This record gives sequence, C-alpha cells and structure tokens, in this order.
Amino acid sequence: MFSHVMLGVNDLEISKTFYDAALGALGIAPGVANKNRYFYRSKTGTFAITTPINGEPATHGNGNTLGFAAQSSEQVDAFHAAGVASGGTTCEAPPGLREGATGPLYLAYLRDPDNNKICALYRPPN
Repeated sequence: MFSHVMLGVNDLEISKTFYDAALGALGIAPGVANKNRYFYRSKTGTFAITTPINGEPATHGNGNTLGFAAQSSEQVDAFHAAGVASGGTTCEAPPGLREGATGPLYLAYLRDPDNNKICALYRPPN
C-alpha cells in the first residue's frame, strides 16, 4: 500500500541520531543522506526524515502514530531503550503486552525529538 513514509524534522542531525538508534534496535541500517533528507530502507519499505522544503518549522500531527514492525518483544524493548537514550521520550503506557481486538500485541511508544509519535509493534503467536 505504501511506497514510503516521511516525517518532517527541525534538526536533521539530532533526528538522525535518534532514528539511527531506535531503528537500529530493529535491525535497520543507519539513515543514508540525500540532500536535506535521510532514508532508512528495509525489505518491506522506506522511512525518511527531512527538513520541510517550504522552510517552515516541522510540526507533529496530533493523533498520528507511525508504527515500525519488530521481530520480538526484546526488539521492542531495545527500540524503546535506544530511543529514550537518544533524545526520545516515553509516551502512553510503558512497553509491554496489550490485548487487542486482533489478539495480543507487544508495543512501545515514543515521541521523537520533534514530538512525532512512533511505536514498535510485535505480534506474538497466539
């Protein structure tokens, strides 16, 4: 459905440090520079960060969440720890198991340095 997802950031290098750490915990290589952007690629898609091309400040979307797939609950915990250690902040409940309409989910939510809400999600086997 998606070719890529891109988030606006205000300080590209601070955000790269954060995303290199948080996404690195999920096995994703550090961002690759392309002008005023960094791209993170995996077999299932592309995520990018950029300073806004219109020169205005980047702002977060109220009600928006960007989710990244994880392969285990340990990876989710590592994502959360790396994100907090690299300038992110915890939001919502602490990392852990939640029961959803589609079965159990292991989740961790963070706010990045620009207050974008992101999460890592692992679906344990039923």
